Amino acid sequence: MPVRGIRGATTATANTAEAIVEATDELLRELITVNELDMEEICFAFFTTTTDLNAEFPAYAARRIGWVDVPLLCSHDMNVTLPNPRGVPMAIRVLLLYNTDKPQSAMRTVYLRGAQAIKSDLDSWRSSLTT
Repeated sequence: MPVRGIRGATTATANTAEAIVEATDELLRELITVNELDMEEICFAFFTTTTDLNAEFPAYAARRIGWVDVPLLCSHDMNVTLPNPRGVPMAIRVLLLYNTDKPQSAMRTVYLRGAQAIKSDLDSWRSSLTT
């Protein structure tokens, strides 16, 4: 069975454990819903945060929703100087690896809150490659 990557991102409202877990929980639940994920087929989740978020590991939210057998890793994004049109402060990103026979094109990314600016950058890349 192929492994597919699924991306998602959101922003936290503050650098607090509660805000980071709340935003990550919302992001993971939306990724599960829009991709109709079977928890048993999630291979790995890699979380990153911008360097202004350090009060909690985003992976804690994954454990709270039952991802106890999924390998998880947290890291910080590159510290790109803001303002940068591709940079979003207080951002939480995730890359899920998922076992599925669906094609990569069927995997749906999720960008919530202030991270929707990241998606518009990705959409620009897609349109420039097709024209």
